[in-house]
Amino acid sequence: MTNTASGQYDTIDFSPLDALADGEVVTHSRVRDVRLPSGRTLALITLDNGRDHTRPNTLGPTTLTELGGVLDTLAARARSGEIAAVAITGKQYILAAGADLSDIGRVGSKDNARLVAQLGHRVLGKLSELGVPSFAFVNGLALGGGLEIALNSTYRTVDASAAAIALPEVFLGLIPGWGGAYLLPNLIGIENALEVVISNPLKQNRMLKPQQAHDLGIMDAIFPAANYLENSLAWADGVLTGRVKVERKNEPGKLERLTKWPIAIKMARGMLESRIGTVPKSPYIALDLLDKAKGGTKAEGFAREDEALAELVTGDQFAASMYAFDLVQKRAKRPVGAPDKALAKKVTKVGIIGAGLMASQFALLFLRRLQVPVLITDLDQARVDKGLGYIRDEIGKLQEKGRIDGDTANKLRALVHGTTDKSEYADCDFVIEAVFEETGVKQQVFAEIEPIVAEDAILATNTSSLSVEEIGAKLAHPERLVGFHFFNPVAVMPLIEIVKTPQTTDAALSTAFVVAKALGKNAVLTADAPGFVVNRLLAKVMGEAARAVYEGTPLLTVEKAFAPLGLPMTPFQLIDLVGWKVAAHVQDTMAHAFPDRFYASENFHQLAELPEVVEKDKSGRVTGWTKAASTVLKGAVGSSAASESEILTRVQDGLAQEIRIMLDEGVVPEVEDIDLCLILGAGWPFIDGGASPYLDREGASARVFGGTFHDPVIRGIGD
Repeated sequence: MTNTASGQYDTIDFSPLDALADGEVVTHSRVRDVRLPSGRTLALITLDNGRDHTRPNTLGPTTLTELGGVLDTLAARARSGEIAAVAITGKQYILAAGADLSDIGRVGSKDNARLVAQLGHRVLGKLSELGVPSFAFVNGLALGGGLEIALNSTYRTVDASAAAIALPEVFLGLIPGWGGAYLLPNLIGIENALEVVISNPLKQNRMLKPQQAHDLGIMDAIFPAANYLENSLAWADGVLTGRVKVERKNEPGKLERLTKWPIAIKMARGMLESRIGTVPKSPYIALDLLDKAKGGTKAEGFAREDEALAELVTGDQFAASMYAFDLVQKRAKRPVGAPDKALAKKVTKVGIIGAGLMASQFALLFLRRLQVPVLITDLDQARVDKGLGYIRDEIGKLQEKGRIDGDTANKLRALVHGTTDKSEYADCDFVIEAVFEETGVKQQVFAEIEPIVAEDAILATNTSSLSVEEIGAKLAHPERLVGFHFFNPVAVMPLIEIVKTPQTTDAALSTAFVVAKALGKNAVLTADAPGFVVNRLLAKVMGEAARAVYEGTPLLTVEKAFAPLGLPMTPFQLIDLVGWKVAAHVQDTMAHAFPDRFYASENFHQLAELPEVVEKDKSGRVTGWTKAASTVLKGAVGSSAASESEILTRVQDGLAQEIRIMLDEGVVPEVEDIDLCLILGAGWPFIDGGASPYLDREGASARVFGGTFHDPVIRGIGD
């Protein structure tokens, strides 16, 4: 067998991986023979770790070794003519969620990391070398190695109700390392493979639905959940008898390999460079693997994946990614400081003060998630009607896309109501304002509705940087006011900063956390400090960029200086997105609160009055100032330009200093909460672990306060 893709690993000693087996929840491979309608016998493997569906099957070393032994036995039975096919499926709702990431994080050396890749290739590769056809019956969740089980099989069916199908490795700083990077493009074409392997993971880890996987050609057939296994077995029998012909319309031909393949790779590289910069390693390594998959043998493709995985698993970016993954998967789901949920007030009606774009986005989210009556109000009926129109149009779009059905759409439209009559707030349990970001305006709207709402109604402000305590200073009952800060776009960004004042009751706080969870958001508790967490640190980034410009540094030099941070946007891309007026306001707020640490310029407000400040190319990269902006800047800019390295050091040290101060002031309990906020609220990359692991590794923590945020420092294990 050594001349096959899996056989090239037959002489390798995998015993160094035995240490990883300690504590492994083993997913067993249980086999039973199934007699097909044609009289043929199919050996059906069911993967099952003995736990319920909340603990998915994973593929650790013991699991893989057991599966490999089972496949060897079945290959012998196939040679003797006992069985005509092999199929593999999973326990209820789950095929497999791939490798156990905690195991991968404990590999200990680059050689062991390579062994993990090689063991996966050796075992899963056997599925295509049994001497009889193999079928993957994807009956549920199939992520990473779970999907690679299917890709290594000869044929694939999928349950139409399967929760998710994906190769999410790039999201975690890895690559599909058990055949995915070679097999997928050769099955569905390079453009589709780029979407699944690179684009989707970078879109907040987007997963495929079963129908999408079928449409792309990953799955050969799709069947409803009710009779999924029965239908899959009948279909497999049809394939074996020749009654069912399997057509793969997306399988790449010679012409695609020669022409479309290199063009698609080049375009993808350009997209990556403009969107994420060149710091993240895994997307580019995945891109190179997909590029090379157009030629050569499967054995060569597997060997390339081995080396790539070994390099990435032992690097700093994966170590930081695992820290970030743990924050998002565990800490985010059990918010530190959240009071007992039993204290929360039941929310049966929501009031939203305002009917502008932000208020309308709130209304849509509350409608969809809570499915309770939602009231919006504004100064005049025209504004109210505009807000209602937006909400109803968005409900229509959701229906057109198949995200909701007709009955649900009608129900949601019936639940939203708009008026100028504030007396209708009387029976609202939870009222949130979405008005102009000025303390006086927010105080005024709360003063108008406080006498109307019930005494135990919860009031929430969406302020992004103002003092929540000051907003509530004129309330008769400030103890029921809580900060409830969303991020834009509201439907997409997963974070809500919940802000507690010295007066806020546990009941108000508990209600805020329960509502946030019901909205599908992750909530982090913060103290009532200027900018809270995310905007405070983004203001530091934007302020240092502005400082460098006003010192006399060319715009593009400033943009390039921030590249090593690996942020999703450059500073001036970010300012252009959030709006120059908003950015100017946040900078003023922070500079007023902490004049010795935050930068603001009066000239910035003049720039904010312009219709356009920066010019951008088609990919959204900033290319320079507009003529109008250059005119405004003339005379306000100095002549002492900073270098890229000077700017980078200043922003690194500034972030390290601010995070240390925030922790000392008790803005959040621990540094993990700051990193979680940056990841969920500002899209900071997993490869940085948010900010603190990166700042430790780069020496900024040591330069600023003579220590580190983490002990030991979070970094890769090297060779």
